[in-house]
Parts: sequence; C-alpha cells; structure tokens
Amino acid sequence: MSAYAVGHLRNVTMGPAIVEYLERIDATLAPFGGRFLIHGGLPETVEGTWEGHLVVIQFPDLEQVRAWYASPAYQAILRLRTDHSDSVVFFCEGVPEHHRATDVLEDEG
Repeated sequence: MSAYAVGHLRNVTMGPAIVEYLERIDATLAPFGGRFLIHGGLPETVEGTWEGHLVVIQFPDLEQVRAWYASPAYQAILRLRTDHSDSVVFFCEGVPEHHRATDVLEDEG
C-alpha cells in the first residue's frame, strides 16, 4: 500500500542551502520509488488557518519511505532544509483503493 512523507514547512529562508537541497533531493527519491505529489503549493484554505508550504511525497510502501529518510543520500542533505526552515515531517500509509469512510469504524472495535 502506498505511503507518504508529508512535510509542513514554514519560515523557509531561501538561499544557497535550500537551492542545494532542491537540486539534490530528486536523486535521493529515485532508488526508493518516491515521487512528489505536492511540492510547495500554497493550499486554498477553506477552514481554519494555514501558514507555510505543503510537501507530499508518495512511496510504494512505508518500508520504502522509512528507508529513503534514513538513507545516507538523504541524511547528507537533511540539514540543508532543517537549518533553514521550521518544519513538521511525518509518514503515513494510504488507504486501499476502495476505502470507505466507515472502514475506520472497524478499527474502533
């Protein structure tokens, strides 16, 4: 099942470090089947408030997203982002193609 690395980036300081991060991240994704679904777009907020940028990267499964994040290639560039932005990053699994909202009730038992 697909899994996602989701980032909420705020206060990004554009400069040489962020440019280098952007130039290098694609090569870190390829070995793990990662691809950008959303990259820095400003959401059209219809409820609540939102500040910053949203990034969503899809991977074939949770094992691949974890392996990508821990990989030497990504760890080598991680500080380029974290030293120049405030961010929250998390991983989550997607749902099966025919998922229905009420499927979560089965997990509540």
